[in-house]
Amino acid sequence: MHPLLNIGVRAARRAGDLIVRHINQLDAIKVDTKGRNDFVSEVDRMAEQDIIRTVQKSYPDHAFLAEESGSSGDAEYVWIIDPLDGTTNFLHGFPVFCVSIAVMHRGRLEHGVIYDPLRQELFTASRGAGATLDGRRMRVSETRLLSKALVGTGFPFRSEPETLDAYMGMLRAALCETSDVRRPGAAALDLAYVAAGRLDGFWEIGLNLWDVAAGALMIQECGGLVTDLGGRDGWQQSGHVVAGNPKVHEALLKLIEPHLTPSLRS
Repeated sequence: MHPLLNIGVRAARRAGDLIVRHINQLDAIKVDTKGRNDFVSEVDRMAEQDIIRTVQKSYPDHAFLAEESGSSGDAEYVWIIDPLDGTTNFLHGFPVFCVSIAVMHRGRLEHGVIYDPLRQELFTASRGAGATLDGRRMRVSETRLLSKALVGTGFPFRSEPETLDAYMGMLRAALCETSDVRRPGAAALDLAYVAAGRLDGFWEIGLNLWDVAAGALMIQECGGLVTDLGGRDGWQQSGHVVAGNPKVHEALLKLIEPHLTPSLRS
């Protein structure tokens, strides 16, 4: 395992343990509102600071892009951190959430870690070296037909009405044309499931880089594709993501295209 990935795994496991220690104390956790339907708990902040401290012990000069504390430092290596993806699930005791950490070098994703602390499942990837689940090599699914595909999604609950209307058209089409649709509520974990072949595809509107970075690298290393809604390599900038094995990814793009608004095409 690459030394950077090894530190990422250590940091993710530590943060996951911290999160689990608080799962039975939900009534006592302080929660702040960042925006409409957008919450942050003291557990998010504690987990994020623990990750940063763990990384800094080995790489004190590296930079960070973290969900709660934002950007810090100026370096070729940047650690992209979502300390608790699925905060709303966590705060309700709904058992779907994870820690997501990625490492970017000169703007290119190089390593990714996604850790599900309840199932104790560890997803990892390094550019050019593939991706694993608990040390076993992952591959995207071999499902070829959208009608047989299980796809994941996330609701754009913070979006403008126009975007929500467009998304509802996509969701209706997906419900009619796929085997079924799942919305667990933690995008990073959804992407890890695409890499592992548990989901055949995924799409969501309005994500942040820390939601997507680690999972996107995993999918690419497992033979899958990650693009924006128009099939281009603009997902890091737009936050609009379509992912899947090559056949399902292509079919999802065709399904989504009739429902795109001008703002979603750009």
